[in-house]
Amino acid sequence: MPSDCIFCKIVNKEIPSAFLFENDALVVFKDINPQAPVHLLIVPRKHIRSINDLKDEDRSIISEMIFSGRNMAKTFKTDTSGYKLFFNVEKGGGQEVFHLHLHLIGGFEK
Repeated sequence: MPSDCIFCKIVNKEIPSAFLFENDALVVFKDINPQAPVHLLIVPRKHIRSINDLKDEDRSIISEMIFSGRNMAKTFKTDTSGYKLFFNVEKGGGQEVFHLHLHLIGGFEK
């Protein structure tokens, strides 16, 4: 874990954050700079720099992230109106924090 990784500090509760969900694999919290009425970040506890740094043993983490995204969409009632799940990969792909995370955005009016 890099000592300057803000998501590692959030995951380890060194920086206070209100977790909306957490389990052994990941945590979910609201984005501090939301781009939609609902903008959540699904962050694995394990530090993985980006999609490009995934290893075969990380397959279960990605699955857990996707299913947690689906479940959080239901919790925030965006599952029927629509939502997006996406990863930004590397600086050119919009990644700003270099700790793997999945965005859930939704809640727009129809």
